[in-house]
Amino acid sequence: MPLDPQVQAMRDAKERDGAPALYTMTLDAARAADLASIRAAGGRPEKVHEVTDHWIAGPGGRLPVRVYRPSAAPDLPVLLYFFGGGWVLGTVDTADAIARSLANAAGCIVAVPGYRLAPEHPFPAAVEDCWAALEWVIANAAALGANPARIAVGGDSAGGNLAAGITLMAQEAGGPPLAGQLLVYPNTDQNADDESMRANDDPYLFNHHSVAWYRSHYFTDPDDAYNPLASPMQAESLAGLPPALVITAEYDPLRDQGERYAARLAQEGVPVAVTRYEGMIHGFFAMAGSLDAGRVAQAQAAKQLRVWFES
Repeated sequence: MPLDPQVQAMRDAKERDGAPALYTMTLDAARAADLASIRAAGGRPEKVHEVTDHWIAGPGGRLPVRVYRPSAAPDLPVLLYFFGGGWVLGTVDTADAIARSLANAAGCIVAVPGYRLAPEHPFPAAVEDCWAALEWVIANAAALGANPARIAVGGDSAGGNLAAGITLMAQEAGGPPLAGQLLVYPNTDQNADDESMRANDDPYLFNHHSVAWYRSHYFTDPDDAYNPLASPMQAESLAGLPPALVITAEYDPLRDQGERYAARLAQEGVPVAVTRYEGMIHGFFAMAGSLDAGRVAQAQAAKQLRVWFES
């Protein structure tokens, strides 16, 4: 189907205004523009019961973690949510609207860690920091009013890649058991050369040039792209991983690799649901204030989280 009319209007406005692609900017300019765009499209952030900021010890220094509580109820389940931005852009503020929405709709604590960004801190810094955040949530569950036996991981784009990597790390370490993995248009194969990667080249949308730009910053060694923590599709086995919800977008260079990952999870016995949002683009999940489909996808994610947490 063609681009959703709401997406088409956003895309045409960028062309009319001559908006430069993020990959043509300096890093500082791209980071500022990315956050401004997400805030503009995310809508008015929902009120939640409580938001607290913490600093934790990470492998490369202190890391921020923002914790959203939907209520004062004790023993709440937790979603550890990793923001997107190609491992190059983004902060805990990037996921603010998403975290608030999911906390309220899923009835869970949402913890959003900051992680070191490339190119200053290339692979595997980001995934190591996300693992440190998971360990911190578990160690501090009582103080957070959280149930350490009901933790899910999730994220969008690079955040989905990090969430998938964390499930592999948890499996390798023999725990902790995770309730589920929410993978929103995730990077799963850093060497993907498929139909969706080749077809999406619109300069006013996230395209294959965007993917290459982020990848060039994240990896200092080309062989790192074959590491399962960078490309989960490279894992020898996915059997035994937590149940997954994979959300993809029709007009997204990452569409095919996300759907291939979902198919492989299913083939190896992992309960998985996959939904392609027709007419949508990469990033739509964070655009719930501007795109109806963004609100629908967030509601779907929250419903799935409730199912996992109640299992």
